[in-house]
Amino acid sequence: MDIILKKDVENLGLEFDTVSVKPGYARNFLLPKGIALLATPKNKAALEATLEARKEEEAKLIATANGVVDQLKKTSITIPAKVGSGDKLFGSINNSDLSDALAKAGVSVEKKYIKIPGNTIKRTGKVTANIRLHRNVEYNFEFDIVSDAPVEAPKPAAPKAKVVVEETPSEEA
Repeated sequence: MDIILKKDVENLGLEFDTVSVKPGYARNFLLPKGIALLATPKNKAALEATLEARKEEEAKLIATANGVVDQLKKTSITIPAKVGSGDKLFGSINNSDLSDALAKAGVSVEKKYIKIPGNTIKRTGKVTANIRLHRNVEYNFEFDIVSDAPVEAPKPAAPKAKVVVEETPSEEA
């Protein structure tokens, strides 16, 4: 079922997007809460008219989004995490963690605009997240997940101590 979103919906789309959802989700949640409209020809025409009227505002939003993308291109993020055996994390890293790391680096991106493949990261390494700041502005941001444990140098093996067992003479009668 095709619908037009009236508000930003996390993991679904942004305001004025036309998206396809399951009929039950639209009928039981999105439509009654006023979050979406059915994508009928009349509503699509009204959407086009609204977008036409908002062209100047949309241009400002796109310029702002492109400014954030320029900041993202200059930013490199490394997120330390607790690591178990191999490269497997204790817990996981999600869009909220990436949003917090970006905020510390000076780039403000809300977590609802960040899409991580599989929604969570459970291994160390280089990861790409899709950051969608506007309908027309998307950026694939690469960042690293590393172990937060300090790197330990291999310790030299201590010489093994020799064990000497003394035998006591047994008394023979």
